[in-house]
Amino acid sequence: MTTPPLIEQITERVERLLVRHEELQRTNELLAQQVQALTHERDNLRSRLMAARARIDSLIDRLPAAAGVLAQEPSVATPARKEPTP
Repeated sequence: MTTPPLIEQITERVERLLVRHEELQRTNELLAQQVQALTHERDNLRSRLMAARARIDSLIDRLPAAAGVLAQEPSVATPARKEPTP
C-alpha cells in the first residue's frame, strides 16, 4: 500500500476543515437565531408580567382600607406569596 503524496494529504485535510468550518458557521447562525427568538420571547414575557403586576397593584389600591388590614394578617390557609426569581 502506497501513501499518497504529502500535498494530497494536506489538500484532503484542508478540504475537510473547510467543510467542518461551513457546518460550524451554519450551526452558529442557527444558534444566534434561537438566542434572538428567546430574547424576544423573554422580553415579551417580562413586559406582560410587569403589566399584570401593575393591574394587581391597581386592584389592591382599590380595595377598602379594612380589607387591606385583613390582607396583611398572616393566615394559616393562605401561604405567603413568593416573588419569582429572574
